[in-house]
Amino acid sequence: MFFPLWGFAQLTQAIKGTVRDKESRSPLVGVVVTVISTGGGLGNVTDESGRFVIANVPVGKHSLRLSYLGYQVVELNDILVTSGREVVLTVEMEETATKIEEVTVSAKRGHINEMAIVSARTFDVQEAERYAGSRADPARMASNFAGVQGADDSRNDIVIRGNSPQGVLWRLEGVDIPNPNHFSVPGTTGGPVSMLNSKTLGNSDFFMGAFPAEYGNATGGVFDLKLRNGNADRTEVTAQLGFLGTELAAEGPISQKNGSSFLVAYRYSTLKLFEGLNIKIGTSSVPNYQDATFKLNFPMGQKKKANLSFFGIGGLSKIDLIVSNLTEQPEELYGESDRDQYFYSNTGVVGSSFGYIINSSTYTNLTVAYTANRIGSHHDKVFRGADFQVDSLKSILDYTYTTRSTVAHWYINKKLSVRHTIKAGLVNTYYDLDLLDSSRQYPPTRQQWEHRSNFSGGTNLAQGYVQYKYRPNDKLTATAGVHGQYLSHNGATAIEPRAALRYRVNNSNSLSLGYGLHSQMQQLYQYFAHLPQNSAAQMHNYDIGFTRSHHLVLGYDHRFSNVLRVSSEVYYQYLFNIPVEKRAGSSFSGLNQGNSFSRIFPDTLQNTGTGYNYGMEVTIEKQFSKGYYFLLTGAVFNSEAKGNDGVYRSTDYNTRFATNLLVGYEHRLGKNSTLFGGLKVTYAGGQRYSPPDIAASNTIGDYVVVDSLRNTLRFPNYFRTDVKAGVRFNRKKVTHEIAVDLVNVTGQKNLLNLTYSSDLAMQGSTYPFLEQYQLGFLPLFYYRLDFGSGKK
Repeated sequence: MFFPLWGFAQLTQAIKGTVRDKESRSPLVGVVVTVISTGGGLGNVTDESGRFVIANVPVGKHSLRLSYLGYQVVELNDILVTSGREVVLTVEMEETATKIEEVTVSAKRGHINEMAIVSARTFDVQEAERYAGSRADPARMASNFAGVQGADDSRNDIVIRGNSPQGVLWRLEGVDIPNPNHFSVPGTTGGPVSMLNSKTLGNSDFFMGAFPAEYGNATGGVFDLKLRNGNADRTEVTAQLGFLGTELAAEGPISQKNGSSFLVAYRYSTLKLFEGLNIKIGTSSVPNYQDATFKLNFPMGQKKKANLSFFGIGGLSKIDLIVSNLTEQPEELYGESDRDQYFYSNTGVVGSSFGYIINSSTYTNLTVAYTANRIGSHHDKVFRGADFQVDSLKSILDYTYTTRSTVAHWYINKKLSVRHTIKAGLVNTYYDLDLLDSSRQYPPTRQQWEHRSNFSGGTNLAQGYVQYKYRPNDKLTATAGVHGQYLSHNGATAIEPRAALRYRVNNSNSLSLGYGLHSQMQQLYQYFAHLPQNSAAQMHNYDIGFTRSHHLVLGYDHRFSNVLRVSSEVYYQYLFNIPVEKRAGSSFSGLNQGNSFSRIFPDTLQNTGTGYNYGMEVTIEKQFSKGYYFLLTGAVFNSEAKGNDGVYRSTDYNTRFATNLLVGYEHRLGKNSTLFGGLKVTYAGGQRYSPPDIAASNTIGDYVVVDSLRNTLRFPNYFRTDVKAGVRFNRKKVTHEIAVDLVNVTGQKNLLNLTYSSDLAMQGSTYPFLEQYQLGFLPLFYYRLDFGSGKK
C-alpha cells in the first residue's frame, strides 16, 4: 500500500506564527525566523503584527531559530511539517537584561507562565501523541515526568511527589474547571478516559510544587491548559478512527480579513470493537462516552491590540456494570463484583476571554466561564446461592450530585522595565450545589434507607494574588508573590507567600530554589454531608478549614547541548491542617483520598493532622534530533501522614520509587513518508494496602481495614512495557497516519488491590477477599487523515 507513495516528488508546507514579548504580550516586529534544519536557506521576518510565514518547507522534522536585537535567541526543535496541515506557532521571546554574550533558549522547555522557575514543565501536545502508552491523554503523558506516578492502569490520576491527586488543580484558558475526565467520581481529579482532545490543545504548563502566586486552591500541582487557535488562513480537517474513539476535528478562518478563526472537535467512543474482538479492557461492560471542544477567536482593532475568544469543552459518559447476568466471578477494574451499577457522569465548560494590550508594556485579560458537573449512580445488590445462581436483587444506593460554578479571572500584567515585571489578579468562583445521597449498603441485611447528603445551596471561593519578577541581569531571576483565598460558607482564610530564584552559572548550568505556602479547600460534598442519624441541617464537617502545605524545592539543570539535558530536584513538603477524624485512635487522614471510584464519608473531622513528603528526582532528556529521542526519569521519595492516633504511616501513594524510560525513533521512507516507533518501560514501587479485619468485613459486608495497621503492606512492584509503531505518509494536501499502540505488550500481571467478596463469604470462606489485577495486554489502533483546502 505504501511503497508506491514513496516515489513522489518532494512535498512542502508552510510554517507560520506570531512572535510576542514574553512579559508584555506585545508583538515583536522584525524578528528573523530561520529554518536551520534546511541549512538556513528558508526564513522570513515578522511584520508589524508580529506574524511570519515561511513557505515551501519540505515535509519532515525541522528546527527554527528566532533572533531579535536585545532579546534572547530562541530555538524550536522537533517541529513536524506534513502536507496535510500548516504549522501554526506562537512564540514568546524574553528581553535580555544586560548586554552579555548571546543566550540561546530552547522554547520547548520554556514555561508559558513567565513567573515559573522551579518544578515546572511545558506540556508539549506532540509528546502526548508520540509517547507509547499515553493514549493521547495529557494526564497519562504527565506520568512520564520525574516525580509523577502512573502505576494505575484503571485511572489517569496525577500523583505528584506522594501527594493525593485531590491536590491537583485543573485550569483551562485561565479559569479553574471541574475534573475533565469521563466517568469521574465526586472528590477525584482523574478517571479512566480524558475528555481533553489533544488535537485542540496548545502547549500548556504543568507545575509540581512551589508554583507561582497566580495559582491557589491546590497543594499538589497544577495543570494549566491552553486551547490553541484555529488556522486563520485556510480550512483544515482531521478525521481519526481508532479503538478508543472516532474523531473529527475542523479549523479554519471565520474572516480572513480580520484574522478570526474557529476550531471544533468531536469524539465518540468505539469501545464496542473490543467486545467484538474479545479483548479485555478491565470490565465486561461497554463504556459509552462522547466529548466535544470548540474555540472561536476574534482579533479586534486595526492593530489587533484586543482579542475576544469563546471556548468550551463538554463530555457525556455512561456505563452499566451488570454482574447479575454472569455465571462466574467477574474481573472488574471499574466496579464492585457484588452489585449491578448504573453510572453516568456529565461535565461541561463554556466561557469567554477578552485580552487587551493597553500599551507596549501593559496587558490585561478577563475570562468568565460557567461550568456544570452532574454525576449519578444506582446500585442493586446481587444475592447468590452456593451455585452462583442469582437469588434476588436489592436496591442499596442511589445518588445524584450536581455542581454548577460561575468563575471569573481578571489580571493585569505590567512590564515596568526590562528588569521588573509585576502581575496582579482576582479569581472568584461561586458554587451552586444540589447533593442527594441515599444508602442502605451496609450491612447487607439493612432495610431502612439512610441519607448522607441532602443539600441545596452554594458557597463562594474568592482568591487574589500579586507577583513580581526581578532580573538584575541575564544570570539571575527572582520572583516573589503572595496569594490569598477566602471560603464564604465557613470563613476559612489563607494568606500564602511564594518566592523563587534561578541563577544561571553559565550557558550550560543553572541552579534554582523555590518556596511556597499552598492551601486547598476540602471536597465540596464533604462540607455538606451529614451523619445518617442526624438531620440534613446538622452538617458535621461544615466548618473544616483548608489543608495547607509548605513546599521547598532545590533544582539543578545541566545542558550538554540544545537537545540534551540532565536535571535534578530535591524537595521537602510539610502538610498541616489536614482533616483527621476526632474519633480516638483513628488513623484516617484526609491525604488518603482521591484515587478510587468511591466517595468517602468520614466521621466528624478536625484540622489537626500533619504529613510530609520528601524526595529526589532526576531527568535525562534528549529532544528529537538525528532521528531519535529518549526520556529517562527516576524518583525516590517518602510520603507519610499522621491521623488522630498520633502515628506517622505511609500514605496510600508512598510507593517509594518510580522510573520511566521512553525511546522513540523515526526513519524516512523516501522523501515524503516516515516510519516511526516508540518504547516505554515503567518500573515503580507496589501500591500500599491495609490488612483486612476479617470479622468486621463479614459483619459490614465490605472491606474493613485494621485501623492500627493502615498501609503497612505493599503489593509487588509494578512493571509495564508499551510499544508503539506506525507510518506517516504525505501526498499532495493530504497526510495519512496509521499506528498501533501495544499497551502492556508482555501481559504483565500487576496487582491493583484487594476487594471483599460477599459470594466467597456466603460460601464460608475464611478469607473472603479477591486479588484484583490491572490491565493485561491491550492493543490499540488508529488511522488518521489530515487534509486542508484554501489559500496555502
